Amino acid sequence: MGFSATSMTGTRMRHRYIGVLLAGLGVAIGFEGAGDTAVPDFAPIGSARAQESAGNTVRPEIGKPIQAAVDLLKSKRGKDALARVREADAVPNKTPYEAYLVERVRGQAAAAAGDASTAARAFEATAASSAVSGAERLQFLAAAAGQYYVAKDYGRAAELGARYFKDGGTDRAIRTVYIQALYLGNDFAAAGRELLRDIQAEEQTGKTPAEDKLQLLASVYLKQHDNAGYANALEKLVAFHPKKDYWLAVVHGVGTRSGFSERLALDFARLKLATGTMRTATEYVEAAQLSLQVGFPAEAKKIIEQGYLAGLLGAGPESDRHGRLRDMAARNLAEDKKTLGQDDPQVASAKDGTVLLNAGLNYVLNGRADKGLEMMEQGLRKGGLKRPDDARLHLGYAYHLAGQNQRAIQVLKATQGADGTAALARLWIIHLGRAS
Repeated sequence: MGFSATSMTGTRMRHRYIGVLLAGLGVAIGFEGAGDTAVPDFAPIGSARAQESAGNTVRPEIGKPIQAAVDLLKSKRGKDALARVREADAVPNKTPYEAYLVERVRGQAAAAAGDASTAARAFEATAASSAVSGAERLQFLAAAAGQYYVAKDYGRAAELGARYFKDGGTDRAIRTVYIQALYLGNDFAAAGRELLRDIQAEEQTGKTPAEDKLQLLASVYLKQHDNAGYANALEKLVAFHPKKDYWLAVVHGVGTRSGFSERLALDFARLKLATGTMRTATEYVEAAQLSLQVGFPAEAKKIIEQGYLAGLLGAGPESDRHGRLRDMAARNLAEDKKTLGQDDPQVASAKDGTVLLNAGLNYVLNGRADKGLEMMEQGLRKGGLKRPDDARLHLGYAYHLAGQNQRAIQVLKATQGADGTAALARLWIIHLGRAS
């Protein structure tokens, strides 16, 4: 399963900040004197008097076209406004404050006209002006980052985004732009670090990480060929957004990862059955056969019946084979019920707990959970187990079958095997946690 950065924001997020700036970066106009010789004083965000007291005035040959550009912007005539800004910019020997106003309005006009590259450069220049306060500087850095992103200059967008947050910015929309710019600029390592930091912070405060954010994290790991990171991102997706496609991807990833032991094939099939990711007749047949081979006909019969209910068994050219397997499971189950419990004395005297665990699981599968779970716990305590992680995996599964999911989760949390047992246990924990 592939994931794309474009699924994370889209056009709405890209242009969200443009509207904010056009609304919030308006220019208030104050006049000194009267008549045609008056010198206009431009002050951002309604602070004309503050700029006036600071001695920031503008010559009419600059102020008049800038005022005209502002008026045109109010009428949503961005291209015409940009032309008037160019007229003001052509005036020589501008003061720092005049240059600041020209760039500020140029940025707004260019953004309104859809010229993102010009807007980005203008907002960046405005942010660097000595006429801008600290809070305003953050606004202009954010605007520049957003416009560079729209212009697909992802390197500059990421650079200015980083500066924005370093200087104290907190806007989550710019955080999104920053991380996506890192991703689209192919800085996957940095994008992954920033995403993981945000996701972990949300988890620690009990919030649900957004699905698109987790998708992007999965894509970051895919781009870096980091299988472990990708698996972790998929686990988070099924934990917080348990869609079938995500379960299919994460279960497939566990079964195909390097080092996954073949002996866990039945355990793997059990997980697929529980999560609804068993997809073919062959998978059902192989799972039932494995269960019969280890002496669990009750489980085999259940697997076969589920295959029939899913419409995958009992149809097609293999239908006769499916019928024979079904009959075999029924015969074996009838015989197992007759002999169930006859070997309990020998089972109890075994040198290690393996026999007790297997016999106990068979009791659970046959609907006798109390006796079966007691035997399995006894087998685990007895020790001498060749594969204790397998034992915990089976005991957790048995508690689940008995309807005790919380106890199952407690047991599964102790599973640590690197051969696939721990990976299966983690997915069981996620599945059972949501079921509970």
